[in-house]
Amino acid sequence: MNKIFWPVLLALTLSACGTTGSGTKATVEDRTGGTTAATSGPGAAGAGVETTAVGGQGVSGSSLDASAANDDPRKNPASPLAARNVFFDFDSFAVKDEYRPMIEAHAGYLRDRSKARVILQGNTDERGSREYNLALGQKRAEAVRRMLAVLGVSDAQVEAVSFGEEKLRNEGDTEAAHAENRRVDIVYADE
Repeated sequence: MNKIFWPVLLALTLSACGTTGSGTKATVEDRTGGTTAATSGPGAAGAGVETTAVGGQGVSGSSLDASAANDDPRKNPASPLAARNVFFDFDSFAVKDEYRPMIEAHAGYLRDRSKARVILQGNTDERGSREYNLALGQKRAEAVRRMLAVLGVSDAQVEAVSFGEEKLRNEGDTEAAHAENRRVDIVYADE
């Protein structure tokens, strides 16, 4: 089933990327108090025109300021790139559907920056033998690595390692504590 699912998912994703038609209007929202403007392409009336708020302040000092545009999206708490953990069920290395948007966002970031590198650190709770947990942590890291590869990330950009039970996030002995430890941490090499 997985041999068919991933290629179909990749084909659908790639075909969706190329379906933007010409003449599609882009809406630009001015959150400084101005009005909304729509353009239909580079030659449209109003294209390239800077809008100014009612008070004449423009967009300086807002979230669209040039200094804010240069910030790293990985550090923006509102960005899906700020999320760096994929959690797993007990004794499982299947990536849950709820983590797909986050992994897709990281894949897009890595595809756009060919020099960026990421280390996927597989972790487990302390139940099970040390050898078993190292193998399970590696399988979890490899599962996330395969998802990134299907989404177009180069193998040279991704390293999958296992820490097994060595990097516990929560040392408690409850199911909630164990659930916090069953994870893959996404760590960028430059951070």
